[in-house]
Parts: sequence; structure tokens; C-alpha cells
Amino acid sequence: MTFSFSRHVVPLVIITSSLLFASQKLTAEEPAAKGAPLKVLLVAGGCCHDYSAQAKLLKEGIEKRIRAEVTVELSESKTTDTTFPIYDSADWAKGYDVVIHDECSANVTERPYVDRILAAHRQGTPAVNLHCAMHSYRWGDYRSPVDPTAENGGWYQMLGVQSTGHGPKHPIALLSTNTSHPVMKGFEDWTTINEELYNNIRVYSGTDALIRGNQAVPPNKKALEKNPNAEPKEATAVVAWTNLYGPEKTRIFSTSLGHENMTVADDRYMDLVVRGILWTTNHLDKSGDPTVEYRLQQ
Repeated sequence: MTFSFSRHVVPLVIITSSLLFASQKLTAEEPAAKGAPLKVLLVAGGCCHDYSAQAKLLKEGIEKRIRAEVTVELSESKTTDTTFPIYDSADWAKGYDVVIHDECSANVTERPYVDRILAAHRQGTPAVNLHCAMHSYRWGDYRSPVDPTAENGGWYQMLGVQSTGHGPKHPIALLSTNTSHPVMKGFEDWTTINEELYNNIRVYSGTDALIRGNQAVPPNKKALEKNPNAEPKEATAVVAWTNLYGPEKTRIFSTSLGHENMTVADDRYMDLVVRGILWTTNHLDKSGDPTVEYRLQQ
């Protein structure tokens, strides 16, 4: 029997070439599929919040959205003196791509301890700071504007904003102030449940404000007794921002939101935090999506 070359050999060549192309394509995509997940350290605990529940919400929310492995260092302490054993080591951040500070340690003032935390970030480990992290590690006359180069200015220099307190719990209207920033892609203005609006004593140069919070606080009983027509008091503050810290220009993202568990559980809040994580590690593209290696496989 005589075989026709044009009918049998050519299709075989085409099939072989197609398989080779597909193999090459899979090989090219292999590193992205097999790369290590983002290593995230979440430090949580201290005064005034349900950190046990919030740490769980954050870990699950992050790992649900991106290829990440979140390690939680949770303290059961409920005081403003809360410290974390992990910070006792000079290389405490080794092996992590980003650190989330979700601690409330206002009365922890030992310089060597705080300096070890800051050293890791000065040397290039990114940070994401949530809520009461803004009110941690403060001493001296911290209620007055602090120069970032002052003896008590180290933590504020890393944050990029100095905050000293908050008003009563009431809803906060969140308004974007920088729609072009990748972290803000997909963000839509919304109003929180009852939350704490942290004040801004000082917003340092180099800080890039992303979201402003406006809060109207109704007059209390005492104010109404003095003036039955008293109007709500309006307060406004930056509630989310980025900063470049130290000689390495380490990327820092912070939001003062997150007092209530329901806020932390809100998809809009979690999306914001995750975009902050990706931005600090330089894995957020211009459209506000994870770079390909950190997208969850569908």
C-alpha cells in the first residue's frame, strides 16, 4: 500500500508542532504557578480590641484573595503594655515579605525593643499598619506635633502620620482623595458602621493620603441641655495612606480603620487591606489587581 505524504505526514508535523508549542507555553507559565506564596507576618494583640477574632478574619480574608501564607503572632494580653516575644530577636522579620502591625501597645516605650521593630522596616521589610498600631510605641510629649527626627519620633516617621486619639464611635463617610493610586483602584466611597475616627496631629511630608474620613457626631445630652438646637460636630481626618520609609524607601501602607469586627469582616475593608499588602510588596499592577504570580488559581 502506498501512503500519501501530503495526507498523513503533514498533519503529523502540525500536531507535533502544536504539542511542542503547548509544552513550551506550559513551561513558561510554570514559575508563576509554582512560585512560593507571599509570606505575611501578622502581629496582633493588646488593649481594647477583639484581636483573636480579627486575626482570624484577616488571615482568612487575605488567603481567600491572594496566594499568601499568613503567620499569626497573637498575644492574649489585653493591656497597653503588651509585648511580643518575636520582637526580641534582631532578625525577627527574616523570611517574611511583609509585616502587618495590628497591635495596641501604647505604653511600650523601651527604645531597644521599638528600635528592633523599626530596624527591620528601615532595612526594607514592608509594613501594613492597622488601627491601633497608630497609637502604639509612643512616649514623651506625643500629644503635641512630633518632629520625625525627634527622640520619640521613630514610630511616627515609619507611619507617616501622627495620631493621638479618637472621638466617639459613629459612622465614618469614606471619600477617596487619590483615585489614580493603584491601591484605590476598585475603591468606591462608602460609610462605615460605628467606628473610631483617629485624629491627625501631623501628616508628614512624603505621605500620600488615599482616603479621607468625615464623621458627624450628634450632640450629647449635656450639650443639648445647654442648647436644644446644637448641631452635630463635624470631624475629618486622613484614614488611609502610603509612606516611603528610611534609606531603602520601604513601602508602608496604613489605615486607622478597623476597630469593630464587622468592619474588619467587611469585604470593602479587606479588599483595601489586601491591595495595601500587594502595593507594599510591589505586587499590585496598575489596574489594582495582583500580579499574575499571586493571583489565586481558578
